[in-house]
Amino acid sequence: MRKFIALVVGAVVGIAAAGGYIWWSYEEAKPVPVGAPTPPPTGEGWINLLDEAHKAGWKNISDDAQIFEIANGELHVHGITITPLRYAGYTAERFGDFDLHVEFKYEPGANSGIFLRMQEGDPDRRGFEVQVQDDFGNPPGKNSCGAIYDVVTPMFNMARPAGEWNSYDISLRGPNVEIVMNGWLIIKTDFSKMTTPLGKFDIPYAEMIPDGLIAIQDHGGEAWYRNFLIKPVK
Repeated sequence: MRKFIALVVGAVVGIAAAGGYIWWSYEEAKPVPVGAPTPPPTGEGWINLLDEAHKAGWKNISDDAQIFEIANGELHVHGITITPLRYAGYTAERFGDFDLHVEFKYEPGANSGIFLRMQEGDPDRRGFEVQVQDDFGNPPGKNSCGAIYDVVTPMFNMARPAGEWNSYDISLRGPNVEIVMNGWLIIKTDFSKMTTPLGKFDIPYAEMIPDGLIAIQDHGGEAWYRNFLIKPVK
């Protein structure tokens, strides 16, 4: 009898182990969406913040370190910062509601981010970050590429491999935010619903100041940005 029980238990454990392996393999083998950068928009009202007329508006708004350069229509973040964080900010104008198209790539392991409605010198009300980092092939999470950092998880992780260009098309209308990454809608959210603090932030997103600077984070690892096109909406 004991021998029979041992055989049954062993069979169940073996089946469970095999089933677990089959399930894991199936999950790993599931297809994932693949996107491609969208073309830069054209037409009236679009402003290239990296062209000759606007590139002087970019400053290191953290300190005097040389954390970036702009050449040939590209902003290159040198990736020298781990802590404290530094930011290259467009300081010539504040933006509230707008459409934004931007393309970016990064070296392996890099971490950066695009900050919108950022308040210079006020870290508790610094706007929100659309995450930029090398995490190609990972499942989406609240800190993955395309996330509204630490708050909103994208529907898909559309990040392309390190060294390849990606695109964001971001729309802000009051508290409503839409993010398209490499042609796929990955976030559609309403900050007005966020009436309590979320993630690591001390203030509710519903209380966020409705305009501010645009900034790029230097958080270790090189990153490049181009076709930084904005169309303010009155």
